[in-house]
Amino acid sequence: MGFRERLREILSIKDSPHRLAMAFAIGIFMGMSPLIGLHTVLGIMFAWLFRLNKIVTITGVFVTNPWTIVPIYSLSIYVGAKCLGMKQVVPNIDWSNIGFTSLFNELRPLLMPFILGTLIVGVISSVVGYFIIYHAVKKKS
Repeated sequence: MGFRERLREILSIKDSPHRLAMAFAIGIFMGMSPLIGLHTVLGIMFAWLFRLNKIVTITGVFVTNPWTIVPIYSLSIYVGAKCLGMKQVVPNIDWSNIGFTSLFNELRPLLMPFILGTLIVGVISSVVGYFIIYHAVKKKS
């Protein structure tokens, strides 16, 4: 099912605009979190914890998908690096002598920018997502 179909489903769910928008916003934040591989589980957990619609939350989580993950995480690393004052975001990697351990060591300086950036981009995206869904549901009702 595509994103547009899911959005139509969200707009037809009988719940308050605030609760639907909150479920979607939490999903977006969880989907952009630095905890790769746990997005769906965290989305379901937070939806259950706050008694929000799980389908709407998972739809928000899936904003980060195989098509969007590279641009989202690239932007997040860039934002995190700039917030931390890093002058050079992309490390110089010696590709001729690369192995798993050396690649990990080369990319280690991007860990803090990644964590900070995903949190910043996640918060901003979830706030924007909240207002988009809130106004869309209000308009539909």
